[in-house]
Amino acid sequence: MFDEWKKFLMRGNIIDLSVGVVIGAAFGKIVSSFTSDILMPPLGLVLGKVDFSNLYINLSGVEYESFSAAKEAGAPIIAYGAFLNVCLDFLIVATAIFILLKQVNRLLPAPPPPAPDPRKCPYCREVVADDATKCPHCASDIKGKK
Repeated sequence: MFDEWKKFLMRGNIIDLSVGVVIGAAFGKIVSSFTSDILMPPLGLVLGKVDFSNLYINLSGVEYESFSAAKEAGAPIIAYGAFLNVCLDFLIVATAIFILLKQVNRLLPAPPPPAPDPRKCPYCREVVADDATKCPHCASDIKGKK
């Protein structure tokens, strides 16, 4: 069982997947920082000095000074600003991955064309050579027929 486990782990696609997950997690942190630290502050300024991470709906009926105060008090809230930040993170990551894959696919060689269908005898449907004039299976005359 240990040998099978070792073979499973040493297959190329498992290692590639592991590297992809680690790099993806690191890339996700970069994009999250870009969104919350670089992109959202100017966007909030343009939209009237709004900090998206502090946008929330208070469901408790009690007034709170800020999002962090409501969160500390354990009030039931809908943090739609944080949700908007996460959605924007996702869109940026998805766009970056799409562009990256598009470029990688452009650099890869084109797949070979599919092999042509083998020639078959019109009578017995067995595969015959392309230049055959008689079917070796049923002895029918197949000259020029496909």
